[in-house]
Amino acid sequence: MIPKRMHEFLTNVLTRKPWEESLITQGSLCFMEFRFLEIDCLHSLGITADSMGPYLVVCMWDDESPIQIGGYLVVDNLSMGKPAMGGIRLALDITPPTIHNLARGMTLKNAAAGLPYGGGKSGIVASQALSKEEHEEVIKGFAHLLYRYKDIYNPGPDVGTNDADMKAIAIENGLDNTLSKPEEMGGTCIDLFGGAAGGVVTALKTVMGELDKLKKFPQFHDLKIPGLKDVTVLIQGFGAVGANVAKILTGDDPLDVPLIVGINGKDGYLYSEEGLPVDKLIDLWEKHKTAVRPFVEENKLYASDATGITYSNNCNNLLRESAFCFIPAAPVSNYLDLDKSSNPSITVDEMGKWSVVVEGANTYSPAPEVKSRKLKMERVVYRDKGVLFIPDYLVNSGGVIFAAQERHIPTPEHLQIPQYYLGNKEKVEDWLDKNRDEFKELSNKRAKAGMKIRDEEIRRNIIEFVNLLSQYADMLPSEAAEKISLSRITSSEKKRTIGEIMYKISTVKENSSVHDAAKVLVESESDILAVVSDEGKLVGVVSDWDITRASSDKTLYDTKLRTIMSSNVVTVDPKDHILDSIRKLELNGISAMPVVEGDRAVGVISSDIFTRHTLLRLLQNDM
Repeated sequence: MIPKRMHEFLTNVLTRKPWEESLITQGSLCFMEFRFLEIDCLHSLGITADSMGPYLVVCMWDDESPIQIGGYLVVDNLSMGKPAMGGIRLALDITPPTIHNLARGMTLKNAAAGLPYGGGKSGIVASQALSKEEHEEVIKGFAHLLYRYKDIYNPGPDVGTNDADMKAIAIENGLDNTLSKPEEMGGTCIDLFGGAAGGVVTALKTVMGELDKLKKFPQFHDLKIPGLKDVTVLIQGFGAVGANVAKILTGDDPLDVPLIVGINGKDGYLYSEEGLPVDKLIDLWEKHKTAVRPFVEENKLYASDATGITYSNNCNNLLRESAFCFIPAAPVSNYLDLDKSSNPSITVDEMGKWSVVVEGANTYSPAPEVKSRKLKMERVVYRDKGVLFIPDYLVNSGGVIFAAQERHIPTPEHLQIPQYYLGNKEKVEDWLDKNRDEFKELSNKRAKAGMKIRDEEIRRNIIEFVNLLSQYADMLPSEAAEKISLSRITSSEKKRTIGEIMYKISTVKENSSVHDAAKVLVESESDILAVVSDEGKLVGVVSDWDITRASSDKTLYDTKLRTIMSSNVVTVDPKDHILDSIRKLELNGISAMPVVEGDRAVGVISSDIFTRHTLLRLLQNDM
């Protein structure tokens, strides 16, 4: 059955388009799909479409499951390539706009990392706190829903899910249909290897060597840039990312280790000017998946701070403390704002004194009002207070870079789970055990490649980011970061070929009647048909306008297609670049043309397809 919260949300927003008009069913599985051009429906869902997307939004659920299984999928943009990559979030408050925000962040993150994959995200709507057994059943059921979109979306872990859940999905859908699997499946184990956290550390270390470039601006003129061992750090969110950031930072050369002075979690915050006992906190987190409360209980910090450590059960008070570097690593998108109206973790007038903010959490939103609000905040904090923000998608792409190695280094054919084992957990476990050594070797190979590429890409991005800011005094950090990602996307778009995005073209024989062609045209839901000879050679095209014009003064049953078709056909090759093809459409004043290989029509490309699949507006601005 559809989750209660999801049912309430959809009932409230989808009033202008009845559910039955959008519903697609596969047995008990139900899907409501909304495409890029369905602006009104997307708006009803709380999503603002723009030149980047979203490409597809899906509301989906299992109508017959005894436990409520359902959620949302947003494939935002596929300009960098297929499939889109992004994690599965499981929470009580999941909505389409939440998932769209995260999916857009993945579009920018994957582009900044130079990955040939689009951006996407999915979310499971939990109507209540789930038991372990219920959690496993929900993940399994959601895997069945996602399978329909396996060609355009590869899921990984996010808040509320983990590597073990990705294993469960792989057991149902196959190894290549999910990312960040555990070692016994040859996966990159993002949490185990600290994939995302390592990127945050690389960003911090890199920016320390670049900050001097900003000292020519008044707000940074008096900035004192310490050596790494003298850098103090606050970490908001001591979880999978935050705890691993602390672990990596303090695991380096003892003579070159920053001082972690504050952390927080949902159960409060800890702060000490002399530095916190990081090793102990990491041990507690690994044991309890939380660190603040266990540490407080062990050290009886309720009534006294004789240890030199300050404790508060208000986790947001951490942001009142000062440190050279602040690292947001909690699932809190709005950690800082100018006033309380947006319910931030803290307001600018109450924040501690920081010099650098390295966003380890996903904070990006494409919503115009959110972007505007953040830019206003940056104008004050960056320009007036001299605090450098490094946006999330330049920093925390380490996780998806790691995960992408599971596609870059393919799973050998002999290590693919046999089709007849899929869905049978016991048989898959036995089969995995027999191939354990090979999978472990594959996992290590992928993780090693991930570390190398992660550090190279993030280091490159941070250097380019600071260089941009140093060149343009009026540019804000969010604007510089977005410029980097968009430049990668448009550059990739120009290199993509028609063969990557063309649609299948329907054909009709040249001796057919116009009436026959009209029937094919309606069934194909296309604007154009390829007219072919008996040997299959392209001899012309016929459009919906050709048929409409013929119907005005002729009997369609008697008219032969060859008398109305266009034989002087403008075509494009599958290997031609997208930008060249857009120019060809505009130069010839047509809206569609067949894609021809040799003398055979192999597909169709149209302005509508360009609009759905590419950043047409951005490309046209560069023409």
